Amino acid sequence: MNPLFQRLGTLACLLVVVAAPVRAQTADEAFFRGKTVRLVVGYGPGGGYDIYARLIAPAIARALSATIVIENQPGAGGLTALDRVYRAEPDGLTIMIVNGTPSALAQLVEQQGVRYDLAKMGHLGIVSAAPRVWTVGPDTPFKTPAEALALGRPVIWSAGGPLDGLADGAAMACEALKMKCKVLLGYPGSNEATLAVTKGESDSIYQSDISAQNFTRSGQTRVMSVLGRERSKLFPDVPTIFESLPLDDDAIWWIDYRAKAETLGRILVAPPNVPAGRLAVLQAAVKKGLSDPALIAEGERMQYPIEYGDAEEARKAMVDVVSNLTPQQRARIKSVVLKER
Repeated sequence: MNPLFQRLGTLACLLVVVAAPVRAQTADEAFFRGKTVRLVVGYGPGGGYDIYARLIAPAIARALSATIVIENQPGAGGLTALDRVYRAEPDGLTIMIVNGTPSALAQLVEQQGVRYDLAKMGHLGIVSAAPRVWTVGPDTPFKTPAEALALGRPVIWSAGGPLDGLADGAAMACEALKMKCKVLLGYPGSNEATLAVTKGESDSIYQSDISAQNFTRSGQTRVMSVLGRERSKLFPDVPTIFESLPLDDDAIWWIDYRAKAETLGRILVAPPNVPAGRLAVLQAAVKKGLSDPALIAEGERMQYPIEYGDAEEARKAMVDVVSNLTPQQRARIKSVVLKER
């Protein structure tokens, strides 16, 4: 063979090998390049959702070749911001990190003012799902769940709105344990609600183990029980409610239902009707960003773990929590969550 042809043939093969991974960028991918995407947080700065948003934003921005800015819009436990995002322009440039459990329950019980439909929103994936814990203050007059049941007065819980995750979680825990409770509403965020416990304004707070850790590290609060079947990785020495108390079938149903609801965790959503191509690009960017080993390692270092779940997993979890209920179960949940305490 002519040596020149041989060299050209070899070069062609090399070019094929080098060029094979290169793929033309689609119009939907190109749309995001250089754009600014708003990541809405329905709580004030400094809380768990704000920390998560700032942790994950750079990785997702790199995957999109875009800039992501954080917008804090506190109010009604994140539900006010979710309503706004639901009505936002469906151009793919607005996304939100959502407290999935109370947002789904607010829709389930038809809370006044809720105008969104999570089923119609663009699901992008799950950031993390954390177990819920029963946290108390240093001077709380009980040290165990059994002592709380024998307190002789209502156990006081601090929360924001009636369906902010803190209040409805406390309501379900109290119903499960047949415990007299009073829920103090009006705290603007989980940090303020936890501070109420440290100052003795309330006895308890129902929160994620992630949110609990900052205050427990400094000795301002103590995690008393995990409200589920499995112990927390962050608090491995703290017993579960199943280990702490004998539970009847009704209590087990409530605890298990709430634990299932918590699998929704911190979800990322976009407004309804984002064009399918752009939504797919966002979903792919979230998957790539949240699967980045460097981000996962940083989350572990900060003790804000990243446990990615895909968009379909988020959608199925929502269906389980909101739709797969008997009429009687739905009515009872609504009665318990909306009951004044």
